[in-house]
Amino acid sequence: MDVLPLLMLVAGSAAIAGVARRTPVPAPLLLVAVGLVVAYLPGVPAYELDPHIVLPLLLPPLLYTAGVESSYLDLRANWRPVVLLSVGYVLFATLVVGYAIYLIVPDLPLTAALVLGAVIAPPDAVAATAIARRVGLPSRITTILQGESLVNDATAITAYKVALAAAVGEGASWAGGIGEFALAALGGVGVGLILMVPLHWLRKCLNEALLQNTLSLLIPFVAYAAAEEVHASGVLAVVVVALYLGHRSWQVDFATRLQEAAVWKMVAFILESAVFALIGLQLPVVLKELGEYEGLTAAWYAVALFVIVVVARFVWVYPATYIPRWLSTRIREREPDPGWTGPLIVGWAGMRGVVSLAIAFSIPHVLDDGSPFPARNLVLFLTFTTVIGTLVVQGLSLPGLIKVLKVPGRDARAETLAEAQAQSEASRAAQERLDALLADERNVLPDALADRLRAVLERRRNAVWERLGTVNAVTGESADDTYRRLAGEMIDAEREVFVRLRDQRRIDDEMLRTLLRRLDLEEAAAYRED
Repeated sequence: MDVLPLLMLVAGSAAIAGVARRTPVPAPLLLVAVGLVVAYLPGVPAYELDPHIVLPLLLPPLLYTAGVESSYLDLRANWRPVVLLSVGYVLFATLVVGYAIYLIVPDLPLTAALVLGAVIAPPDAVAATAIARRVGLPSRITTILQGESLVNDATAITAYKVALAAAVGEGASWAGGIGEFALAALGGVGVGLILMVPLHWLRKCLNEALLQNTLSLLIPFVAYAAAEEVHASGVLAVVVVALYLGHRSWQVDFATRLQEAAVWKMVAFILESAVFALIGLQLPVVLKELGEYEGLTAAWYAVALFVIVVVARFVWVYPATYIPRWLSTRIREREPDPGWTGPLIVGWAGMRGVVSLAIAFSIPHVLDDGSPFPARNLVLFLTFTTVIGTLVVQGLSLPGLIKVLKVPGRDARAETLAEAQAQSEASRAAQERLDALLADERNVLPDALADRLRAVLERRRNAVWERLGTVNAVTGESADDTYRRLAGEMIDAEREVFVRLRDQRRIDDEMLRTLLRRLDLEEAAAYRED
């Protein structure tokens, strides 16, 4: 295996994603655009997307990170729109888009057209949620988009398998398709339910953060492989396990949580960057295999399919949003009125991604009778153009659309107030616990140390309220900001002394690492992550 191309891909995509953080262009879009250009530079190796790598090796960790960071309670509260999008819309898009392209492309078999419909049915909400967080969309819309992206891949992969079986001549019936879908869905959820409790128990039993985080890195692959082994949905198994472990993460010790958050943030950054760069780099491969469909005809098919995909999503989203509200008083009372802007944003956020390309590349070259798969090259091309088209057109215009619609974003002051109230209740409970502990003769402390514990608690209680207060007229900082800055300056001064003592050979490197780690933990406690 040639390692250099892989290193170039990881390093290059990470560098571009880093640059994107300093531009108004979302990282996924810039990565795709650069990939399209770089693909034709001399000396750049050919990066052909291998579905045997993307689906079992890249998809599970990406799903796991998204699942762990998602809110189980928010998803449960919004289960109806999430299910309607992740299951209902994907099946609807498979049939509608597939049949429409069957009518447009001459001599294209309906089975092959349905394969294409299943391939491009699932939106990839990574780019959409990245934009949503950047522009501050309401949390409910962000939750719906995240929930859709967690489950829709499972629906699309199952629909693809059913359509492919019919296309290659293995035979497929409606009953068989429904049975396979039920097996994949129920089996994937079942495997996840079986694994989640033992895995969580094992995480709590392991006493070392290093071992716990090693297990954490293995969990998505174990869940995916176990489900696929019994012909169930590995995607759903990973999602179920991730949601459970994320919901119970507070039961794992703090060292594991700190280390795990840092490790998974890095993994997600590298994988997401590489995945979007890979999309752009597929251009030479797709065009090379286009064959007889070159020219204006292929361009017309691509534009037509893009329009069909965009329109089909709106055709589903608006009725799926309003009809349940019209039919159920309980839904109207329980869920906020989405207005007309909420469905518009959800509909326009249907960008496709690498999963569609990976599924397309997994289409076999020949049928069971030995004949070539009908229009396989065209299916690859149309999948590629749809992915690029939705990412570029919808991705670039989504922030502007949100701004034009004046969608109310997250209320930062209200969220800070809620945080302050929660911290106040927690601090009150901690104060009562401290008083009870200090009353026990086994916990006797010098007054200075007892006062230090009380001061730390008081500092934590006041920190959030201070963010709501007045700011320094000179620096523009709140009292909390100034406190954190001064704490950092003090820690930097200590750190410089420790390094100087090491250089003077008054302490060794092992002691330096111990002292620096202690300072790092104090600095992490002083600084609130944005």
